[in-house]
Amino acid sequence: MREGRPQVTGDQQTLALLLFSAFVAVTLAITTWVSRHRHGSAEEFYAGGRLFSPLENGFAIAGDYMSAASFLGISGLIALYGYDGLLYSVGFLVAWLVVLFLVAELVRNCGRFTLADVVAARMSERPVRIAAGTSSVTVSVLYLVAQMVGAGSLVALLLGGQGEAAQTWTVIGVGALMVIYVSLGGMRATTWIQIVKAVLLLGGTITLTVLVLVRFHGDFDALLLTAAERSGHGESFLAPGLKYGADWTARFDFISLGIALVLGTAGLPHILSRFYTVPTARAARRSVVWAIGLIGGFYLMTIVLGFGAAAIVGTDEVRGSNAAGNTAVPLLALDLGGGAESAGGTVLFAVVAAVAFATILAVVAGITLASSASVAHDLYASLRRRHAKPRSEVAVARVAAVGIGVVAIALGLLARDLNVAFLVGLAFAVAASANLPVLLYSLFWRGFTTRGAVWSVYGGLIPAITLVLLSPVVSGSPESLFPGVDFQVFPLQNPGIVSIPLGFLAGWLGTATSAEVPDEAKHAETEVRSLTGAGAA
Repeated sequence: MREGRPQVTGDQQTLALLLFSAFVAVTLAITTWVSRHRHGSAEEFYAGGRLFSPLENGFAIAGDYMSAASFLGISGLIALYGYDGLLYSVGFLVAWLVVLFLVAELVRNCGRFTLADVVAARMSERPVRIAAGTSSVTVSVLYLVAQMVGAGSLVALLLGGQGEAAQTWTVIGVGALMVIYVSLGGMRATTWIQIVKAVLLLGGTITLTVLVLVRFHGDFDALLLTAAERSGHGESFLAPGLKYGADWTARFDFISLGIALVLGTAGLPHILSRFYTVPTARAARRSVVWAIGLIGGFYLMTIVLGFGAAAIVGTDEVRGSNAAGNTAVPLLALDLGGGAESAGGTVLFAVVAAVAFATILAVVAGITLASSASVAHDLYASLRRRHAKPRSEVAVARVAAVGIGVVAIALGLLARDLNVAFLVGLAFAVAASANLPVLLYSLFWRGFTTRGAVWSVYGGLIPAITLVLLSPVVSGSPESLFPGVDFQVFPLQNPGIVSIPLGFLAGWLGTATSAEVPDEAKHAETEVRSLTGAGAA
């Protein structure tokens, strides 16, 4: 195994940048082609005309879900912390069982474009849409920040760690591209970009996984033992507790993160919006089955890549390149290809870097579309429903994409030194706290009221955001966003263990204290539509 920190050469930088440019050119061509064939309706912009097959939508869901956090962040966490990093892979995958059995088919039948459509089906629309729209935008921006950080980490590696200004411009460039994709192409262009990206990412991941296993002659035990040896932690690298086992606070953090990952997917706005792009609920369910197969295979491979990076590159070298571990996979590719000076290393590194960059662009497009749809379809349309026409709503969505892009860029620059998988864990916690309780109550509780819906959203959203602001993530430790100050009160890094139950509790309390009598006819209509698809859009 090679010692010493891998270096990125000028050839690798040039080839990677050429591949970046090729992907950007292809995706812009897709967006331009789609923009010439659109007819400007809300259904076309938000749901791509509901014309995608289950297979196409399954690949698009996988492309939407397999983000920079998955490809860069999880592998990096496994390379740094071994067994404890596996929690992310397991949590992200198990979450899809919740989506398949509780959410996908019912959401497709009950709604049209957003989460708020499902909740508002039998509630007073205006307060529910404002609450759900606010929550969806908040979750989306948090998720976008992680993708921006991943893009910056890649470019910093390409420039040999000397590219702070270039890192800044990369984050700005990614933000600008995502606004173009969404504004011009809407859901149809975004879906095809995600399908292309999913194929590229799976191809790159399979190639690296095979090369890692070939390096160890197919002996997974040898891979694990070598990873433990080169990690500097010995056998403890392969046992629970390296990151989350130091004390009870760390153990509760572990539990909190696990709950957030398993429950958060079903509340992610950009995942829920994908169920509206197929013609029927049955197609939505089949889409999820396809997605589970693709995503499951991918997360199994991230385990091999994470331990492979520890074994082949070395944990110290990974941490030396990027303290959060975000560059473990590109460095692994460099070594597997033959080293920094070899043609194979140059090509493999450049391909992996370009695939990771493509991953980021595709995911930010999907998230931006979902959040801009929430702004236009929920917030704007709620405030000006009498005057809002579908075409004007789409125009508002395009403007909202610009505003969301600006906010995501600013926060991405601020959080550039945090691990991208960790940042996504926070987004999942907020989604599980604010969106999942109101969604499940709306679908399954006959007596649920408007007050309960509004309290459920804010009762999960406000505690989740507040606890993050008062946690070690923001202040009080050298790894914080603001290491020089200390206003930390909440000891856990992930708020899910507290904020998720509060979201459910607030929904129950709001309903219990409400004088509103639930409309039995509306509930019956919603129940029939959710279970049978009768009357679904």
